[in-house]
Amino acid sequence: MRETAMVQKIRALGVLGASRLALDLLFTWFTMPSARLLRRPFYVRNHGKIVLGKGFTTGPGFILDVLSPHARLVIGNNVKFNHRTHIGVMNLVELGDNCLLASNVYISDHGHGNYRGANQDSPSVPPNNRPLAVAPVKIGRDVWLGENVCVLPGVNIGDGSIVGANSVVTTSLPANCIAAGAPARVVKEWNSAQQCWVKPLKNGMP
Repeated sequence: MRETAMVQKIRALGVLGASRLALDLLFTWFTMPSARLLRRPFYVRNHGKIVLGKGFTTGPGFILDVLSPHARLVIGNNVKFNHRTHIGVMNLVELGDNCLLASNVYISDHGHGNYRGANQDSPSVPPNNRPLAVAPVKIGRDVWLGENVCVLPGVNIGDGSIVGANSVVTTSLPANCIAAGAPARVVKEWNSAQQCWVKPLKNGMP
């Protein structure tokens, strides 16, 4: 007799894995019914507002810190996180539909101190005593963030873009690009006419 896909999956997980999955599904249904699957441990500190779209999925070790009464975290439909993602919000963090995030991704709209422009903070002041610098973060639809990516305050990432593993995104990225590095820089752009990724033009030259 041919096994169903569900039976095959349970067999592959083993007794302990299948039991853990069942508990995680029960946890999801009772705490966030619109989500697809929340894998424990799952930590939430919410002093503001969290809006989760349908089909939300996360790996274990997920941390949400919504830290002020006016703070908003907005996550679109079918957004999937892997292990140990951490999102910190003082004002606004938005993720569009169908985003995919690998493990150990960090997204924050705030940091301790100001290090550019006027009124920069002195290194003689302990970091925890420096005033928070806050700027919204907006991540578009269909964005893929690779392993260990950091997205810092004030960043916008356009629809359809990809950020390579171990990148630190300090400035905004356009739609339909591939970016990598620390700080992240655009290394490829989607050419709709050729239907492929190409190196960005510099002064009219590839």
